[in-house]
Amino acid sequence: MTKMESLPELNVGVVGHIDHGKTTILSKLTGKFTDTHSEELKRGITIKLGYADTIISKDKTGFNNQGQGQPVRYISFIDAPGHEMLMATMLSGAAIIDAAILVIAANEGIKPQTQEHLLALQTKQIKNIIIIQNKIDLVSKEQAIKNYKEIKEFIKETIAKDAPIIPVSAQQNINIDKVLEELVKIEIPKRDSNSAPIFLIARSFDINRPGTEIKKLHGGVVGGILKTGKLKVGDEIEIKPGFSSKKANQIIYESILTKIKSIYKGKNSIKEATPGSSLSIETELDPATTKTDSLIGNTISTKGNLPEPRNNLKIKTEIFENVLGSETHEKIEPLKTKEMLMLNINTTITVGTVEKISNNEVEVSLNLPVIALNNDNVGIARRIGNHWRLIGYGEVL
Repeated sequence: MTKMESLPELNVGVVGHIDHGKTTILSKLTGKFTDTHSEELKRGITIKLGYADTIISKDKTGFNNQGQGQPVRYISFIDAPGHEMLMATMLSGAAIIDAAILVIAANEGIKPQTQEHLLALQTKQIKNIIIIQNKIDLVSKEQAIKNYKEIKEFIKETIAKDAPIIPVSAQQNINIDKVLEELVKIEIPKRDSNSAPIFLIARSFDINRPGTEIKKLHGGVVGGILKTGKLKVGDEIEIKPGFSSKKANQIIYESILTKIKSIYKGKNSIKEATPGSSLSIETELDPATTKTDSLIGNTISTKGNLPEPRNNLKIKTEIFENVLGSETHEKIEPLKTKEMLMLNINTTITVGTVEKISNNEVEVSLNLPVIALNNDNVGIARRIGNHWRLIGYGEVL
């Protein structure tokens, strides 16, 4: 059997409107529910990024995730929230994926969040997209065909114009194998293992159960994606911007130094990580410092490789014509000095004030500092009504 470490790896985001069946589809693709937070189970929506993984195998009948036949690909799935209030979290998810599955329920059709999520994928330049036309068991053949044509029309001038559209019933397990087949067709991006490591933190945890004996405690755990380079067990790592503290009425940030105790890819322990799938890294940090996602948005590298946090950014912007997160699709006004924007850089979400505008370049001062490298992608959102709406994207200069 092919070793998991040698399988081609792909990070796939699952996006779409709330209640269109993303989490159920993921459970069929992987055998695992990603809604693991009690609040998520209670409310029936995904609030934070959820993770699951699977190995796709092929036998004479086709593709499966049951381990039958020859393993051909390892997939890490990231389940992004569909609710409009959680757009920033969805953008953070889009920052760490290679490809995406866009879920559209046949009985409900294209919703404002469907449009906004496709726009977010464009913002993060995700070109490999599979569209699942879900819940086909709830509509007639005529309705399914009508909805299919509406989807074709919806994507025809977007980055998803060539995306396959697969009719699926997640509840009835119909065409899940066809989704697996399309996932295998996606070209694996070129990975850079030779540069300094850059690991983007998307979650952080305390995995210890209450009452665990001190000698059996695990260190603080971070989850996310290794974008470049390699990390191995025993490496001394630096986490930036790190911890904040107040001195002389100023907020200052101190980077965190620690060591890697273990690395997990899904449930499998590995000694060395290369760019590819989602990873969990156990550190020597006190688990209290990583609980409840307290380190989201930080960046990890080996000691001395990360730049200093930036409080100001210059961004080359591309602003959309219309807002797509609401029913009205109102026109987007030009950026104005002193207005507040929500910015998403990698897995970091911060708010910035526009200080200067010159053609399509803007300078912003940030409420929270970020680790930003030249050419990093930036999602730009504006407060419209009571919600942050995606209005464009940019590139760090």
